Amino acid sequence: MATQSELLNRITFEPGKCGGRPCIRGIRMRVVDILELLGAGADFDEILTDCPFLERDDIDASLVYAARLTDHEVLQSA
Repeated sequence: MATQSELLNRITFEPGKCGGRPCIRGIRMRVVDILELLGAGADFDEILTDCPFLERDDIDASLVYAARLTDHEVLQSA
């Protein structure tokens, strides 16, 4: 299994692709597309069957990326 750092290297940003949004390995598959498929109930095998250009690590990378984005410090007022 790949490390989180190796997985995050699969996430690419290119101004000319998908409006610069995070994609998988430079192809026109956005991280959000994978997350929405998972959120709609698709399992890994279903996604990989429907999108044969993806690899299991691409799905894992999307989840690691999303987890990093949602981890933030909670600020409390005095």
